[in-house]
Amino acid sequence: MPVSSLSTKPLSHLPAKRGLPRLRRALSPTFKSRIRMNLGNHDETSKSLYLGIDFGTSGARYALIDKQGAIHSEGKRTYPPVGNATDWASSWKEALFHLLGDVPSIYRPSISSISIDGTSATTLIIDRNNGGLLAGPFLYNESFPDAVPAVESIAPANHTVCSGSSTLCKLVSWWNSNCGHDSALLMHQSDWLLWLLHGEYGVSDYNNTLKVGYDPEIDSYPSWLTAQPYAHMLPSVRAPGAPIGPIKEDLRSQFGFSKNCVVCTGTTDSIAAFLAARTTEPGKAVTSLGSTMAIKLLSRVRVEDARFGVYSHRLDDMWLVGGASNTGGAVLRQIFTDDQLLVLSRDIDPSVPSPLDYYPLPKKGERFPVSDPSMVPRLQPRPDSDAEYLHGILESIARIEANGYKLLKELGATAVEEVFTAGGGAQNEKWTVIRERVLGVRVQKAEQTEAAYGAALLALKGAIS
Repeated sequence: MPVSSLSTKPLSHLPAKRGLPRLRRALSPTFKSRIRMNLGNHDETSKSLYLGIDFGTSGARYALIDKQGAIHSEGKRTYPPVGNATDWASSWKEALFHLLGDVPSIYRPSISSISIDGTSATTLIIDRNNGGLLAGPFLYNESFPDAVPAVESIAPANHTVCSGSSTLCKLVSWWNSNCGHDSALLMHQSDWLLWLLHGEYGVSDYNNTLKVGYDPEIDSYPSWLTAQPYAHMLPSVRAPGAPIGPIKEDLRSQFGFSKNCVVCTGTTDSIAAFLAARTTEPGKAVTSLGSTMAIKLLSRVRVEDARFGVYSHRLDDMWLVGGASNTGGAVLRQIFTDDQLLVLSRDIDPSVPSPLDYYPLPKKGERFPVSDPSMVPRLQPRPDSDAEYLHGILESIARIEANGYKLLKELGATAVEEVFTAGGGAQNEKWTVIRERVLGVRVQKAEQTEAAYGAALLALKGAIS
């Protein structure tokens, strides 16, 4: 399949971000994480701590770490029930303040900084005069195809904003029905949640704003976007983990946080999950093997191509290049139970290639066309042995993963050298050996995979900035 890159630009011509050495230091994997709740040790509770909160699709969780990255406390909350879309905001707010209250009180005076991640392209429109919600939240997977023609008419061809679920399409769709609202302001999920803590309007980060059109390579919104009549709605942009300001005084008093506690910019949930793996060198990658498969590769070069769903997030002076496939655990669970997966895996010899060639996909098809132009599910023929069948499926998913990293390289990204695994698939040791053979690089389970942990690392970065 011939491929061409829309953007293959290194960052060597740009000055390094001021936070880079600190972020590298914060991410350096020099420790073994563990949960510690030693409430009786004064040394444990007097050291500076850093709070990260992850807002996922079904619930939120927090991680509290020290400067070495050791976890001192963690917890989670499911969202309260919602009756309609506008109730999501109150549910998130309720979950946020419950989590702040869940942090053991003995630790709260030691919290130096807080950061939050949220789902990418989840969007709210608020009134900057009073903070009232004007529209949304529009969730990450909500699509606004009515706005696509208008967005395509101003954005470069195949730009990531040219998708109905992009933040920009959500903004344009709302604007077309509500134009002339001078006080309207766009906020992403994590922007809004952080605003509840610090009170400063219109602050975001360059990971969240990617899907509204922010260009992280030039560190600004492009002229084709700033020329639009709704440009005043766009938030200001800082690096993820940059300090915004102190936590509001009433909240500091309510929860007993340090008087020096600062709130830092956040990121998207997928970026936070990558940061949790503490990979800092180009060529290192994280594959998330959950219901679907997502790959993210740290690269010296930015590559983007909407035809393949490939785009790059900026990580200081490097790029996090990624794509996602609909193959993964959801397909396996259509065929096998968890117990069957465990038992059948024991009979697989991962050193021997499977002769079976499948394309394991759910009925909705593929979004990452890297292996098969037809992109249709293929799980036949089925051998008599269930272990052989599972072997063939696991190996076929590994081939899709390998072809994904091959595609990123063909588009101009740094070649993959090592892969860390997150998600439920990381637990299957036989699959790990298969993937290592198929990918031709070292594959290992990431020690930390929770996005809340990555958000805590951003809080740490902000505190040492």
